[in-house]
Amino acid sequence: MRRTVEYFEKPGRHNTEKCIDIIENLVAEEDYRDIVIASTSGDTGLMVAGRLKGKDVNLVVVGHSTGFTKPNRNEFSQEAHKKILELGGHIYQGTILTHSLEVGLATKFSGTYPTIIMANTLRRLGQGIKVCCEIVMEACDGGLIEEGKNVVAVAGTVKGSDTVAIVKSAASSRFLDLYVSEILAKPRT
Repeated sequence: MRRTVEYFEKPGRHNTEKCIDIIENLVAEEDYRDIVIASTSGDTGLMVAGRLKGKDVNLVVVGHSTGFTKPNRNEFSQEAHKKILELGGHIYQGTILTHSLEVGLATKFSGTYPTIIMANTLRRLGQGIKVCCEIVMEACDGGLIEEGKNVVAVAGTVKGSDTVAIVKSAASSRFLDLYVSEILAKPRT
C-alpha cells in the first residue's frame, strides 16, 4: 500500500496530534497491533494510551532510564506511569541503546566500534528516526515486542512526537536485522 508521508516544517510537540492520528489510522485501517512510542515524562505515552484505549494493541511506552539526566532522577511521571498501565499499555525504562550497540557490531564484525558513530549516522535522517530505531530494540530487549515484526515506532525531537516509522523489529544484539521499512512522518529540519 502506498502511503503519503507527512513532512512537518518544524520539529516539536505541536506535531503530536497529527502523529497520533497516523497511529490510529494504521491500527484501524491496516491492522498494525504493535506500537512503540518514546516518552520522557510519560505525557505523550499517556496521550497515545488514551486515544488507543479499547483497541486491541500492544502499546509499549519507552522512557529514559533512571539517572539519565542526573543521579537517581526518574523523569517519568508516576501518575502517567500508573494511568498508562491502567489503560493497558506497557512501560519500558532502560538504557538508551546507542551506548551498547557495539555488542552487535563486535559479534557481526569481530571488533569494537563506537556507537556514537551509529547514533550520529541515524541522526542524518532525523533525531526521531534515531530514537525510533532505539526504542524498538529496547522494547524487544525487554520482551515487550517480538523480533521480526513490523512495528509502528513514534518518537520526537525534544518534546512530543514528530516522527512515525514502520520498523522491522530486532533486539539490540541483532540490530543489523532492524530495518526502517517506511517513514510516515518527520520534520524537514
